Amino acid sequence: MQPIRIYFVFKINNTMKKIILGIALALTCFIETNAQEFKVITSVESIVPSGMGRSRIIEAKEEKNYKEYTSTQTEEDNTRNKSKRKDIRVKNFEETKLLNFYNITGIRFQNIAANDAVISSKLNKMSEEGWQLIHVVSAVESDAGDKDGQGIFITRYIFKK
Repeated sequence: MQPIRIYFVFKINNTMKKIILGIALALTCFIETNAQEFKVITSVESIVPSGMGRSRIIEAKEEKNYKEYTSTQTEEDNTRNKSKRKDIRVKNFEETKLLNFYNITGIRFQNIAANDAVISSKLNKMSEEGWQLIHVVSAVESDAGDKDGQGIFITRYIFKK
């Protein structure tokens, strides 16, 4: 038995062409054509004994163009970078308080748990806003003994959208 084939022939007039073109253009508006955007959030947690340090989550609320503070060194031209530090500074940023790792009696695990809860809240909010966490970098500058008294635990959370 032979299959039955049915063919439809549409005659498209100029009005139909305009409608189809209009729909196609409207659909392209929904396609995102922007380049990826990146954002860095930093947490700084103090590991100074006796709870004397400061701990925060920091988020810049203004953009900076790195090219404004960049120079290229060559063999012919080794002029030093003349950008001013004050111009690089960000004056608009969000600062979220965290607890220090130490108090007078020593390391405070409750403070670490509290910081984890606050940092998780920040990361969840970033995710809700469409940011994807793509990388985490941590570093420590720890107390070097009796005469140092300094130390931080820093973590950078790198997001993209």
